[in-house]
Amino acid sequence: MIKRITIEDNEEFLRQTSLEVDFKKDDIKSYIEDLKEFCQSSELYALAPVQIGIPKRIIYIRNTSTNMDNNFNRNYNEEIVYINPIIKKMYGHTRFLEGCGSCKIADGRFVTGILDRPYKIEVEYYDIEGNKKNKTIEGFESTIFCHEYDHLNGILHMDRTKETSILSLEQMKEFRKSNPYTIISKDNTFTYEK
Repeated sequence: MIKRITIEDNEEFLRQTSLEVDFKKDDIKSYIEDLKEFCQSSELYALAPVQIGIPKRIIYIRNTSTNMDNNFNRNYNEEIVYINPIIKKMYGHTRFLEGCGSCKIADGRFVTGILDRPYKIEVEYYDIEGNKKNKTIEGFESTIFCHEYDHLNGILHMDRTKETSILSLEQMKEFRKSNPYTIISKDNTFTYEK
């Protein structure tokens, strides 16, 4: 059974820098199957392997839409995989209330925060066959990618927000209705505030 690592049971593990995938030695297909299974059963947008005990540099994205209902549809899965990704450039500015499957606390609620992320990113990565690729990712998919990319570097979303709140899934949904994903800018150079 695949186990979720949370800040309550092993925050130190989550804060490690994940290792690059070795295409000759690592069982990449097995990692991806585990990511897919856990992502679907836990109703998540996306997942980094470190969140389920595998500190490898992979991003698995299931849903790139702001529609959370897709997460609860077990048959919905975009199955986007990035291996050993590197963000080369970041542009624009967005804002969104983020939660995280690894920042779930004992009572079932989540540590959440409003985060500023880039609207557009240029990414270099490898596909499952080991082919090097380049891609420009925009909009909400960029937010999801950046959240998971932070996991690869031991950064949690709560590290990038000025203020955290403890919310249930229903409270997050309600908040997002009145405070949806917001695009502030599409083209200025983006940097995270220190």
